[in-house]
Amino acid sequence: MPDQSAVSVASASHPSAARRSTPHPPACADDPSAPHPAWLPDSAFAAVGSRRVLTAGEGLLVDTVRLEIAQATAAFSGTVADVPHDDTQPDLVLALLDHAPQTVADVASALREAGPLGEEGFVLARRAGTTVVLATHGAGLLAGMFHVVRLGESAFSADITPERHAPAHALRKLDHWDNIDVHPVMGQVERGYSGGSVFYADGGLRTDLSRVRGYARLLAASGINRVTINNVNVHASEALLLTRRLADVAALADVFRPYGIRTHLAVSFAAPILLGGMSTADPHDSTVASWWEQVTRTVHAAVPDFGGYVVKADSEGQPGPFSYGRDHADGANMLARALAPYGGVVHWRAFVYDNHQDWRDRSTDRARAAYDHFAPLDGRFDDNVVVQVKLGPIDFQVREPVSPVLAAMPRTRLAVELQVTQEYTGQQKHVCYLAPQWSEVMGFRPWGQDGPAVSDITTGAPSPDARRSVRDPHAGGGLAAVSNVGMDQFWTGHPLAQANLYAVGRLAWDPSLTPSAILAEWSALTFGADDPVVASTVQTMLTGSRDTYEAYTAPLGVGFMVHPGHHYGPGIDGYEYTPWGTYHFADRDGVGVDRTRASGTGYTGQYPQPWAAIYEDLDQCPDELLLFFHHVPYTHVLRSGSTVIQHIYDTHFSGVEQVDAMARSWSGLAGLVAPDVYDRVQERLEEQQRCAREWRDQVNTYFFRKSGVPDERGRQIF
Repeated sequence: MPDQSAVSVASASHPSAARRSTPHPPACADDPSAPHPAWLPDSAFAAVGSRRVLTAGEGLLVDTVRLEIAQATAAFSGTVADVPHDDTQPDLVLALLDHAPQTVADVASALREAGPLGEEGFVLARRAGTTVVLATHGAGLLAGMFHVVRLGESAFSADITPERHAPAHALRKLDHWDNIDVHPVMGQVERGYSGGSVFYADGGLRTDLSRVRGYARLLAASGINRVTINNVNVHASEALLLTRRLADVAALADVFRPYGIRTHLAVSFAAPILLGGMSTADPHDSTVASWWEQVTRTVHAAVPDFGGYVVKADSEGQPGPFSYGRDHADGANMLARALAPYGGVVHWRAFVYDNHQDWRDRSTDRARAAYDHFAPLDGRFDDNVVVQVKLGPIDFQVREPVSPVLAAMPRTRLAVELQVTQEYTGQQKHVCYLAPQWSEVMGFRPWGQDGPAVSDITTGAPSPDARRSVRDPHAGGGLAAVSNVGMDQFWTGHPLAQANLYAVGRLAWDPSLTPSAILAEWSALTFGADDPVVASTVQTMLTGSRDTYEAYTAPLGVGFMVHPGHHYGPGIDGYEYTPWGTYHFADRDGVGVDRTRASGTGYTGQYPQPWAAIYEDLDQCPDELLLFFHHVPYTHVLRSGSTVIQHIYDTHFSGVEQVDAMARSWSGLAGLVAPDVYDRVQERLEEQQRCAREWRDQVNTYFFRKSGVPDERGRQIF
């Protein structure tokens, strides 16, 4: 018989709940200053809130569940069960296993027999008219509650055989590129397209953190459990978060904690010099290591569940161990040892390359850099170091191959880094649903169809060298992503860009989810499931939007043809003669980068077989990556039967047509979605139409003038 005193009323008057942060209330549609509720509007809680709900257990996250249930039942005239033996059977039981009421003893017994769930796992079942969520920890109960919210009425309509749910990745982290001060070049949020920072204003922490609380709630509902609260390019003010501004870190951690989210800091490798007054940051210097140990001890005292450090070192001017003749393993391990006593993790970014290349020297290749730096270090990183690897070898392009680093370090914890903010994919002015790209990356099999996928590497599944024989999420590095939120009313600037933020959390929780399934979830939560016209229109618009964006921008994997600096709009030669190493080498005879071993930079040799051979061979290389791996004549014939130059013309014309069709589809939703949402999307679609035409005309004209080959269909090219 469970301890009845542990079964509490789902009410905001619960004594422990009153001491905790309350959930962010849903935004009022009549208040234009209130943030949009995104995928947690009032309506998303109708199925739960209209039921009789029993919540059982103790702890901070269980209190959060109680408060969410209290808010939902108050909104939809539901009720709460006071004791487990109430005369009326609850419709929904949310309980920690050790506090489960006797009425769900059969589900609890099945859970115990099946083995441990982990801190964030839960069991869902429905029998005898009651839906049951059981977990062994508060984080699991919170995740289970949000899962029931996603299911809506289907969670209460038919029996459900007990289902076990647990995250595939233990580390599911969003990295904010937020600055405390407004940087003269980068602004307040570097590569941010949604307004100012949700954390900082006027040179310090915001005084009102209610929006952060609402943000934490959204992230928890999608599956994120870690947040880095400052820019990886650590400027002077942000460096102080480690010491003099530590109270700000603690305040933000207090807001994230009730939603099961741990706080991380991006730190400067030169912090001992910048903050400690030392003359060196050499990782082999014992006084440097001692300084980090002391600082980390202080951070942990202020933030007991502190997640760890994120480091960008020896890249794009950021300091690192190279200054002292050391390597990345030396630098990462020093920080890891300072964090180890507290369970902290170092996320060490693999984005390291020479940004002072000579464009005339075709033997150098930025794509090679991460592998060349990190693959030789495999096996040298401590267990609490995660090497954070961008999904591709260049820089978050709409199309590039999966980074070979992900297959090159079987004895190292690796995380895939994604970019939710659309730096090179329309900057949240354009509709570009990125989950299909991310799903392709997670499903890519570096050793061929019989080998493990990238998601197996990041989740800690068995590797080809048999280092791991069973999946261990703590052996994988998980998933990290660059956040796309700001102070904009719609969080992400473009209301439809919220789908990317939602999708990254869901894929981090379960990489096997299809992009279409995630999109259906998001659409139903955001717009409601009752209007099939809205659901089908939104899903159709987003489903092919990444392919549409690719069609009118960069063809066949060539990438990076953007304006330098702000990276928006066409700049076909913008980087072609710069030291950044992002070239397309278009001339009068052809286009593309020769990365073969036979005649180019040798990059193809960084992949294991069969991909090394596939990418090397012009006849086998996938067309969508052709110009990433090969320099070919404009008359080269693709598998479609079209030449490269005709493909460029055709896709850029069709891309504009697809954007026009998208705009027509949205216009059909006038009066069916909230006016503020409709107007913002309409405004952004008009900009996307304008920009798509600019891309079409500039790219087609550029390549017509380079090649001298006319469009076989006689369309206007300037």
